[in-house]
Amino acid sequence: QVQLQESGPGLVKPSQTLSLTCTFSGDSITTRNYYWSWIRQPPGKGLEWMGAINYSGSTWYRPSLKSRTSISRDTSKNQFTLHLSSVTPEDTAVYYCAAVREFATTTRRDGDYWGQGTQVTVSS
Repeated sequence: QVQLQESGPGLVKPSQTLSLTCTFSGDSITTRNYYWSWIRQPPGKGLEWMGAINYSGSTWYRPSLKSRTSISRDTSKNQFTLHLSSVTPEDTAVYYCAAVREFATTTRRDGDYWGQGTQVTVSS
């Protein structure tokens, strides 16, 4: 079983870069089992897939966020990190990291694992 935990600031000022780290256990990011993903849920809205990194380090991003998003990994620490630049109040959301078997999914399925989520507020 994979366990994931998000960490990072709860409050970010507009125009700054948000960085969130997902620390996990129970598997290795270098195995082919999952897409290691970031998903968010703005208040009152549905889940939104942001991007993912796979076993080889390949990355994919939501087209609307691609210019502001990057995902990196530290294989020695079992971590992957989301960087979202030039944030605005519209980036306020609960951010989840997840290990999922289906690319770009926001549906929780058996065999997928999600962190508990972390609230990020963008405000001056």
